Amino acid sequence: MDTKNITAAALRRMLDNKEISAKEAASEFLSEIKTKDDKILSFITVTEDEAMRNAEAAQKLIDAGEAKPLTGIPLAIKDNLCTDGIKTTCSSRMLGDFVPPYSATAVEKLIAQDYTLLGKVSMDEFAMGGSTQTSAFAKTKNPYNTECVPGGSSGGSAAAVSAGFCAAALGSDTGGSIRQPSSFCGVTGLKPTYGRVSRYGLVAFASSLDQIGPIARTAEDCGIILNAIAGVDPKDATSRDVPFTDFNEKLGKGVSGMKIAIPKEFYGDAVDEEVRTAVMNAAHEYEKMGASLVDCSISTLKYAVQAYYLISSAEAASNLSRYDGIKYGLRGEGHSFDEMIRDSRNRGFGDEVKRRILLGNYALSSGYYDAYYRKALALKQKIIEEYNAVFEQADVILTPTAPTVAYKIGAQDNDPVKMYTADICTVTVNIAGLPAINTTCGYDKNGMPIGMSIVGRRFDEATIIGTADAFERTFSPVRCTL
Repeated sequence: MDTKNITAAALRRMLDNKEISAKEAASEFLSEIKTKDDKILSFITVTEDEAMRNAEAAQKLIDAGEAKPLTGIPLAIKDNLCTDGIKTTCSSRMLGDFVPPYSATAVEKLIAQDYTLLGKVSMDEFAMGGSTQTSAFAKTKNPYNTECVPGGSSGGSAAAVSAGFCAAALGSDTGGSIRQPSSFCGVTGLKPTYGRVSRYGLVAFASSLDQIGPIARTAEDCGIILNAIAGVDPKDATSRDVPFTDFNEKLGKGVSGMKIAIPKEFYGDAVDEEVRTAVMNAAHEYEKMGASLVDCSISTLKYAVQAYYLISSAEAASNLSRYDGIKYGLRGEGHSFDEMIRDSRNRGFGDEVKRRILLGNYALSSGYYDAYYRKALALKQKIIEEYNAVFEQADVILTPTAPTVAYKIGAQDNDPVKMYTADICTVTVNIAGLPAINTTCGYDKNGMPIGMSIVGRRFDEATIIGTADAFERTFSPVRCTL
């Protein structure tokens, strides 16, 4: 089995047709991890025993003709999603030994499908970063070029899928953390509408922006996984009870008659020429399929990064205030309560997390709340209004996913502002709570993947999955070589 190219849908057919057993499938992926992940460092915890138990149970269901879409499919889980009895670190020393007594709702829904868990994959610490280099345990590398970053914060998830270490993976997306690493690693990643998937059991970064979603090789696979994990959850008050039937219902139906918006601000000088060209070539490919392109403007894009980092850092500072080393987290040392907390946070948090906490507390402090945080919230409403106006004249929006391809490891270590501005193409989707999917649309002169994002109306994931699928049927991906 070619683990780099096999899709979850194809593996489902192989399992059901008895061309391969669930244990054989799990073993092949585990073998790839054992022999090659030392080059990529995508996994923090490999659950080999758990995987084989899962596969054995799945095979009984397959033999009985009771398999569900993900029964026996080997998946990886980002390490900020709680897994009962399995270490969940958030790639932070603060939670280096944390073993949750419960699983996230999204994970529980995969368990209900009898999937196979291969392990927990690396990420930027507490999901704060765009390179997976802030991880305290596994600084993941890009499978296309191990001198480059895989993106982040779900870099471990994207790299594991790209390298053929799993059929698909779960990630989380706060400002592009599924889509950007998917772009860098040449795979497909879906950020669902805010509220479509329960966040219960997802270790919070920014609660009004975080959303769990799949990373896979195709839009079809993303739809299969979203079908499994979507739905309202009484444990998450922000989850929405919006009915759905099948997120893959528009697969193979093409884009004839659709209107695709091209916002000019997403194609400016900040975007590399090769990226801009690849995405526009994809837009013209959609025209050949019968879609029409609509020029439009989202003027608030120039303020989006500032608004995003004010909102997300403020929420992060609030969410991370619970880590004091006393109730839980790395136990600090000292002769007083204050000394223990200070030592716990000093040793437990990395530099990027500390930077976000400082920025968030500053934005929320007396005298600055109105000047910064309240204005960011006002801009959020303006961004939502501009997206609504675009969707009055178009069905989907097409943009680059990132302004560049994957950059060299260490290139932005001393310039956090440059790293933050690289999120320009993705953050507005989270601010507006919209769904978006990344898929590969080309490669640069060095063979590094270029991704494009298709943005849809709230709770209309089926349309963006169908639109991505239409392009994927015309495009021949070049998988990485390890």
